[in-house]
Amino acid sequence: MSLAQLKRIYTAFNPPAVEKRGDALKFGIIGAANSAAWALLIPAKMHPEVVVHAIAARDRKRAEEFAKKNGVPVVYDSYQELLDDPEIDCILVPLPNSLHFEWAVKSIRAGKHVLLEKPSVSNSHEAEILFNLPELNQPKAPVILEAFHYRFHPIWSAFMSNVTSADVVHVDTYSMIPWWFVNKDHIHFNYNLAGGTMMGMGTYNFAALRLIFGAEPEECISVDVKALTEGVHHDCDTEFKAKFRFPNGCIGEAFSTLQGPTIWHPSYARVTHRQVEVEDKTLPSSQKKFVTREVTLHGFIHAIFWHRLDIKESYEIRDKDTGRVVKKWTESRWQKAHTAKEAGVDLGKTESETYWMSFRYQLEAFVNRVKGRETAYWVDREDSVRQMKMVDMAYQKSGLGVRPTSKFQAN
Repeated sequence: MSLAQLKRIYTAFNPPAVEKRGDALKFGIIGAANSAAWALLIPAKMHPEVVVHAIAARDRKRAEEFAKKNGVPVVYDSYQELLDDPEIDCILVPLPNSLHFEWAVKSIRAGKHVLLEKPSVSNSHEAEILFNLPELNQPKAPVILEAFHYRFHPIWSAFMSNVTSADVVHVDTYSMIPWWFVNKDHIHFNYNLAGGTMMGMGTYNFAALRLIFGAEPEECISVDVKALTEGVHHDCDTEFKAKFRFPNGCIGEAFSTLQGPTIWHPSYARVTHRQVEVEDKTLPSSQKKFVTREVTLHGFIHAIFWHRLDIKESYEIRDKDTGRVVKKWTESRWQKAHTAKEAGVDLGKTESETYWMSFRYQLEAFVNRVKGRETAYWVDREDSVRQMKMVDMAYQKSGLGVRPTSKFQAN
């Protein structure tokens, strides 16, 4: 790892603070989850229009410790007290999966904008209710965003600009967390909290497949899982490999584990296009030129640590009459994109920095939506509903069953 890399990563987690504007949005955090640091606290330091104002947790002492450590000025005794604060504009919901539905609904009904950790809810039934709440269709409706942070990073835009969805025939995706990072008692492995690897890292894979194909899966062909069987851990997958059929017989595959090898391996998405004819006016009229493109994005989930976009194009020149291959060769190139400018992404007046994590790009988009400004990228409500339908499809095929629905009644 180079000195420049180390400096960039260090600055990503220890960014320079910026002066806050008078009209900055005030955020409240529901739950003292460690993930709140990545999702909001760190990127908020770099955003002039964001102030983390309050926190509430089930344990007041834990909330106070969190607030002291992170410089959050206000602590509430309950989630509802926080929602009742008229000074709060936006809510981050980093709770266990099973609580997302209830507190996203309550936040919306309190008139708050919601940054909602993925997966948005426990299953597609909850997603249909949440993302179709009447309050979301009213004038000046609250903004809700499922926090698929990697989709906001410039390298994802650069990757997708090299993908032609109509020509994609196969996609392979991979993600992992080492075994020592997530123990058996983690909420990821609690069935009652809607745990499981497909709900955890797997949602990243599934979203990548949907985006690359530009379509929804027609069938989950197979799901092979390693799963826990006892107590609250029952039916929680620790590892899975899933295969989906997309329109026109195309295949998308996803592998993810939360009990991976000791050494972390970067995520990847590998896309294979069908062979297509390309125009080449330098060729004699008796010949045709064809290309097969393979595009691989390494490190797509946490691009700040390391990423690389590889493009490999295999060419053939054939005789029109006989189909005989006259010539064949391969051309390869690679790209990195830490900033919006490097990826050709327009963030308006904002200049991104090389040390921005995907969470900072996500926060930029969220604030812009709340402020009524255009965004370079967004995850709309229907997208989040379709995402949960794919997760349900995989759990049904696996035999583990769809994650349980909350007892909270939204009606």
